[in-house]
Amino acid sequence: MSTIHLNDPVAVLHGVGKEKELELQQIGINTVQQLIEHFPYRYENHEIVPIHELEHEQKATITGTVQGEPLLRYFGRKKSRLTVRLVCDGILVTATFFNRAFLKNKIKQGEAVTLTGKWDKHRLTMTVQGFQEGEPDPSKSLAPVYSIGGNLSMFQLKKFIQTALKEYSSGITEVLPEEYLKKYKLPGKQSAYWSIHQPGSHEELKHARRRIVYEELLLFQLGMQALKRSKRMAAQGNKLSYDKPELKKFIQTIPFSLTGAQKRSVNEIVTDMLQPGRMNRLLQGDVGSGKTVVALIVMYAQYLGGNQSALMVPTEILAEQHFQSLQPFFENTGVKIGLLTGSVKGKKRQAVYEAIQTGGVDIVVGTHALIQEGVEFQRLGLVITDEQHRFGVNQRRTLQSKGEKPDVLFMTATPIPRTMAISVFGDMDVSVIDEMPAGRKPIQTFSAKHTMLERVLGFMKKELDQGRQGYVICPLIEESEMLDVQNAIDVHAQLSAYYTNYEVGLMHGRLSADEKEAVMASFAEGRVSVLVSTTVVEVGVNVPNASVMVIYDADRFGLAQLHQLRGRVGRGEDQSYCILLADPKSETGKERMRIMEDTNDGFVVSEKDLELRGPGDFLGSKQSGLPYFKLADVVLDYRALETARQDAQELINSSSFWEENEYSPLRDYLHRHGALRGEKLD
Repeated sequence: MSTIHLNDPVAVLHGVGKEKELELQQIGINTVQQLIEHFPYRYENHEIVPIHELEHEQKATITGTVQGEPLLRYFGRKKSRLTVRLVCDGILVTATFFNRAFLKNKIKQGEAVTLTGKWDKHRLTMTVQGFQEGEPDPSKSLAPVYSIGGNLSMFQLKKFIQTALKEYSSGITEVLPEEYLKKYKLPGKQSAYWSIHQPGSHEELKHARRRIVYEELLLFQLGMQALKRSKRMAAQGNKLSYDKPELKKFIQTIPFSLTGAQKRSVNEIVTDMLQPGRMNRLLQGDVGSGKTVVALIVMYAQYLGGNQSALMVPTEILAEQHFQSLQPFFENTGVKIGLLTGSVKGKKRQAVYEAIQTGGVDIVVGTHALIQEGVEFQRLGLVITDEQHRFGVNQRRTLQSKGEKPDVLFMTATPIPRTMAISVFGDMDVSVIDEMPAGRKPIQTFSAKHTMLERVLGFMKKELDQGRQGYVICPLIEESEMLDVQNAIDVHAQLSAYYTNYEVGLMHGRLSADEKEAVMASFAEGRVSVLVSTTVVEVGVNVPNASVMVIYDADRFGLAQLHQLRGRVGRGEDQSYCILLADPKSETGKERMRIMEDTNDGFVVSEKDLELRGPGDFLGSKQSGLPYFKLADVVLDYRALETARQDAQELINSSSFWEENEYSPLRDYLHRHGALRGEKLD
């Protein structure tokens, strides 16, 4: 073949007719390159193990000499059983093949055969799945297993991949610079592709996989870093200038000491704001870790620089709480704070609009009312979005467009594992508050069976009798024939009958926004003692008096969600409790309950959640931004991901990457995928 093109259609390969081409297309293989990059998802170990070392019902490969003639019997319609006796390691073994009558003429007395199947230690028999004439080939002890579909057999797919490798491997071009191959002792790309499909040993397979995983992660991280660079270059922000001693003096007026993590986050954000490029940073910290304090310090820095700040939150009640909680910190500073929500109407609303436009307020706290027409800022320097995943991309973008390229800070209490932060938010800088303020009492978490409900309700009554409040969370709004789980409407009725001296509120997703606000306000103000709710309270209001969280059917919830729900309590001075009502049938359900009892650390919980559910389920299948890798796994290959990110950062920031010839394959990749045009990678 004169010219090798990996993007040739698979039909060019010998043996791939129209029918097989359609079958390959059904599993996403259209080109030769896609066929070569259809990597095995596991390997079967065909290494020979001595008979006496085999466990009962173990899948194994044995080799031996055929004794006597094979015996073939038919039963039922077109069903057969072929029985063969052979001597392996001096022991007489019986091997049985089902529905493979054609092998009778291939198995000859006195000749060696190699068999793979399930071993019965007690009867010294094997039910055979794989057969090979002669002694085993040591270089083929690892057999690749591929995902297949339709009428395509594993044998056919392997044959097509072998053909593609033989005819097209010269078209597999190296993209990694020589220095990286040497630095990490990586095989060349062609060699790695051969080894991943035909590994000669475990060691060879390990190095081939390491090579392909590193390349996938490096290319992805290069795209992310290039995207970050192009955003920075395109979005020349407003370089902040402020009185540093004045900011330090303000921090000293805060009535408690900042944690090390809070100080670090403030420094990272302020350093960003001092740069001419526009800040694009994610601040993540567990519930109660003190993100609001970090936000108010950096908003004060903007005030000292003559700029306004906007803090956008998901609900009115949360906006009002932030508005009230910020006031005491700025009492003696001259900072003027405004509130803008859907409830601010008429002349009051007009007055807030005017104050924002003329600079009469320095900090505006609000809901999505901030992004409506009529809101014009005089000099917006910083946009903070709290629980940013609760707002659509367009809503966040609209708020950012209210100023002349303001700095942007996203805040979230949903702990995102570092693996996810690196891969999904790679085009953002990430600050993490991974330390809790001193003196906070850890929430005590217990799991209990549903049969213990009476005791659980009695325990909550004791807390209510001491003037405290509690949440009760249910998975569904009303009864479902599909799922045998408690529902909010029934539970509300039961608890209203049980707690006759206390007001029991009901909250769920089918209430209107105004109704939800009213229920939450009643709970926050203490008029409602017990709030029965679905997961709509997962991110919401701060009620320091709530000390008990009871979650029905807790094994139906993911770990991250359970942790978010638990974070609704433990906000006051009293000891708080989280009780998980569950009868988990699965090992995963039991493991989730155990993890919740063992740790209050949201980052530990999120890492465990990621391990249990995998990256796709963790973010939700519809979540864009999660990269698709052919071989790499952001959880298992975390170290390689970190290394690739550091290497990508160094490359993107070095002049040689943009000029020297050895990096041209990597630059070509960035051009092809649009990262240099500021487009997000798929």
